[in-house]
Amino acid sequence: MTPPPTLGVVLAGGLSRRMGGGDKVLLTVDGLTLLDHAAQRLAPQCDGLIVNANGDISRFGTSPYPVVPDLIEGHLGPLSGILTALEWTAAHRPGIAWVVSVPGDTPFIPADLVQRLHHARLASAQPLACASSGSRIHFAVGLWPVALQDDLRRALLAEGTRRIRDWAGRHGYAQASWPIEATDPFFNINTPEDLAEAGLSARQEGAR
Repeated sequence: MTPPPTLGVVLAGGLSRRMGGGDKVLLTVDGLTLLDHAAQRLAPQCDGLIVNANGDISRFGTSPYPVVPDLIEGHLGPLSGILTALEWTAAHRPGIAWVVSVPGDTPFIPADLVQRLHHARLASAQPLACASSGSRIHFAVGLWPVALQDDLRRALLAEGTRRIRDWAGRHGYAQASWPIEATDPFFNINTPEDLAEAGLSARQEGAR
């Protein structure tokens, strides 16, 4: 199937405490920043891409993608980034009804992510879809309808919802599953050890 028009968002707003603070997405693996890895894999699957990040956007240099800060102040987590993407899409790309999100510290996302998330939600007749690998659901890797932007804003501000799992569970979500094999496609980098492991995986992938 050809998926409907979908806007991608790389969530790059984390505080990176386990990496010692700073911008984790600007760390490099195999010569590219984590942000570049995620964006280069996601962009070809989408009808546009933005980066959700807070603070001084000049640190991203001449990014080819719009860098959009949270529309709600207070560092409310990835749900706030997803809301920002939904509302940005409604305002700037009104012909697009879907947003797909990936964390900026996930450099190996699969090339069929968007297609398979759409297939999963259609096959399961669910309004949302999230990726999974092994026995783990990756709620930040998900497909979200722009039509739920008001519901999500209300959940964040009026109800205090903070976890993607809780908001997605309210509406119901499908799962699109990938095998782990040599490298988990949703391996995310939280520690210096993870960064070193990602570098090894990238070199092994390049050698195949």
